[in-house]
Amino acid sequence: MKLLSDILYKVRLEEVIGLTHIAISSMTFDSRKVKKDSLFIATKGTTQDGHLYIDKAIEMGAIAILCEQMPKNKVDAITYIKVADSSYSMGIMACNFFDNPSEKLKLVGVTGTNGKTTTVTLLFNLFKSMGYSVGLLSTVQNKINNTIVPATHTTPDAIALNELLDNMVKQECEFAFMEVSSHAVVQNRIAGIHFTGAVFSNITHDHLDYHKTFDEYIKAKKRFFDGLSSDAFALINKDDRNGLIMLQNTKAKRYTYALQSLADYKCRIIENHLTGLLLNIDNQELWVKLIGNFNAYNVLAVYSTAILLKQDKTNVLTSLSNLNAVDGRFQQVKSPGGRIGIVDYAHTPDALKNVLQTIQELRSGNEQIITLVGCGGDRDAGKRPIMAAIACEYSHKVIFTSDNPRSEDPEEILNQMEKGITPVDTKKTLRVTDRKEAIKTACSLSNPGDIILIAGKGHEKYQEIKGIKHDFDDLEILKQTINNLNI
Repeated sequence: MKLLSDILYKVRLEEVIGLTHIAISSMTFDSRKVKKDSLFIATKGTTQDGHLYIDKAIEMGAIAILCEQMPKNKVDAITYIKVADSSYSMGIMACNFFDNPSEKLKLVGVTGTNGKTTTVTLLFNLFKSMGYSVGLLSTVQNKINNTIVPATHTTPDAIALNELLDNMVKQECEFAFMEVSSHAVVQNRIAGIHFTGAVFSNITHDHLDYHKTFDEYIKAKKRFFDGLSSDAFALINKDDRNGLIMLQNTKAKRYTYALQSLADYKCRIIENHLTGLLLNIDNQELWVKLIGNFNAYNVLAVYSTAILLKQDKTNVLTSLSNLNAVDGRFQQVKSPGGRIGIVDYAHTPDALKNVLQTIQELRSGNEQIITLVGCGGDRDAGKRPIMAAIACEYSHKVIFTSDNPRSEDPEEILNQMEKGITPVDTKKTLRVTDRKEAIKTACSLSNPGDIILIAGKGHEKYQEIKGIKHDFDDLEILKQTINNLNI
């Protein structure tokens, strides 16, 4: 229980009707989750307006309502609070309700189009291996030390986020690492959260279905850095031309990392193999079990962050060399016949290009690259023809298939993808809408030594079709198929 007056600390109030010296049992923006003595927050979402559910919330037991528009018919003994922005206020209030857990942790947020999950997961595993109690908030899963908490969004809503952070504090976590999506910034899911540091990986074509323009997408990422305090650090990839934009208005201490530019933290790739990378970081050689140029950036971001968190350089390098790749990121399966299957989450043009360029560089002879790729429904349609063109450019054979079509017609998604290929490329492509059949087809087209890339879904254990999530695991299907092939 928490006093409403304490929950409202630092919230800009426009009007209050009723008492604020009342005990609140819980707070929610979902009327279905209202309990006795709850605070209900009416937010205007992309599909629903919480103001329409105020009466229902009161019926369910809410004793206080926070809203942007006062209802015409008010109920006696209910406290009504009007604010300019309910979702932003909810972030501040969630922090207050859980006693500001982010201030009791060293919390680092990682943002960017590609590399967020790998970077936060490697940071979590690194600090855990160095003996710390650690929390993780990622697309794949949330973790408190060894306990897994299922993830439903890239960044949880403000209430769920603060509850997670509070649980981390209660379990004596000293550090926490989280993905910060552009959606989370715009939707105020991180409002009121105190970050010890922020990391920017890169920014490429993605989420334009939501942000509408690339400029708006950049601004969303930048808002995260604009909100940092003067005691925080801001670390950016200087090789990305938009990296320095993130630092323009931040109060945080500014640092850079790079492979190609002058920067505070530098890395050079010495060797790149299908088994790992030999790197030179800050004049120290380091072997890591991660593959490709893009992972050199991820490793450098992790190293730089650890040093900024005052960790010993030798301990960090030693621990980094023992870390394994993240599930669904360049995850390899080798068949008895010498075929190599790779499952990767690459679902943006830049990520797909990075993975395919890496495979091209690691080819030792005449191996074919067979790529299976699709595009998610209800997401940025502009990248569909671009991804198809990239797959064709860097592959010998390409199979277009269904990803997570969601509410869209998978055939129409494939039609849009095929608009990106040339008549010449048409000869190397197949269209197999059923993803399981597509994986089997990709394997059957391969010869010993060939490399099969299954792109787009990575770690996901489902395929979402018409609002239903069906069990589906690219890695398991690939393993079963590739191991049953005749040599």
